[in-house]
Amino acid sequence: MILLHLSDLHVRPPGVALSRVVEASHLAERALRAAAAFRPLPDAILITGDLADCGLEAEYAELAAMLRRHLGGRRVLLLAGNHDRRENLRTALAEFEGVTADPADVRYVVEDLPLRLVVLDSVVPGAGYGALGAERLAWLDARLAEAPARPTLLALHHPPMLSGLAACDAINLRDYAALGALLRRHRQVERILCGHHHRCMTGRLGDAVITVAPAAAHQGAFELDDDRGRFVMEPPGYLVHLRGADGAIVSHNVFVESFPGPFPYLPDPDYPGA
Repeated sequence: MILLHLSDLHVRPPGVALSRVVEASHLAERALRAAAAFRPLPDAILITGDLADCGLEAEYAELAAMLRRHLGGRRVLLLAGNHDRRENLRTALAEFEGVTADPADVRYVVEDLPLRLVVLDSVVPGAGYGALGAERLAWLDARLAEAPARPTLLALHHPPMLSGLAACDAINLRDYAALGALLRRHRQVERILCGHHHRCMTGRLGDAVITVAPAAAHQGAFELDDDRGRFVMEPPGYLVHLRGADGAIVSHNVFVESFPGPFPYLPDPDYPGA
């Protein structure tokens, strides 16, 4: 299985920059072009939230046009982030799988991939942090109980962990301990796929590995000593999750930009390996 995992497009209306610096729509278009050009063709393309920057109708109209232009005919799976306005998202992107499957949230289950995928809404309207609460946790508990023997991926926007970056940890998934307790009863969840933090990160919750995708737009500054929640224009990227013949999942961080190469390896005569 090949699953492309993008996140945090932060699309703005045409001609409007994010924070007066980031041409987020231009960067989103580049990321979607890279996804369209990826070979071999992926089984699906997952975008883990913050599709728009302010959740405006004009932003979703711009994004919908981009998705049709670059990923028309591909399987695109979407979920909401804290920058999204759920109803505007559901109205503008209703054509995409699962977006309107639930009457309240953007949450659904994908059954026909080699790995089962549960998409869960973690947005708290008006807040940067995320939370699931009793009702969403009960929904997740029921969905996981339906297929206890199937290896499963869980996708949500907010990472359920502490990252060591103060600005990120102020807006993570607040009730991640409750999620961890639930997952101890459902050990088939192998990966938790997230976005939100604008950096590639790896963590763990119970038996599940947490994999945080970099942003398609700007990246969060890596400042352990003085984390003020700033951003940098490091190269945007996305993740490629592969499931091999042995059933194990491996994830690769891929840059959107093109670089010189690839060049052949030409071992030096003094190289000691075979």
